Amino acid sequence: MPMKRIKMSLILMVACGIVVMVAAQLKAADEPTKVDGTWEISMEGPNGTMTQTLTLQQDGTTIKGSISGRRGDTPITGTVDGNKVTFQAKRETQNGGTFVTDYTATVDGDSMKGKMHNERFGDHDFTAKRK
Repeated sequence: MPMKRIKMSLILMVACGIVVMVAAQLKAADEPTKVDGTWEISMEGPNGTMTQTLTLQQDGTTIKGSISGRRGDTPITGTVDGNKVTFQAKRETQNGGTFVTDYTATVDGDSMKGKMHNERFGDHDFTAKRK
């Protein structure tokens, strides 16, 4: 009888260990990817490669910051869901209108790959590297 009890105890301990490991992995999968920091965005345009600097501050699943390039700095707001990031930049035009660009990307460590879209220029692929 004692050997049977020892076997059952071992099986129970192993099962509990597996449950704890699975639960930890599921919790980690729910955590948003950390995107804080400065990123260099690159995209191909009609005049060659265009680069911009993206600066992000993250609070849980919410991001804010700025994107800067040859037209100056523009504030951005967005969200992170797992390893997916979405954000929007709203620029004021010279004639008093608003020019909106939407960005969606997948983050993999210090790299980001995605698409940007606006009414004026359509869709473009972009990549980004964290500095």
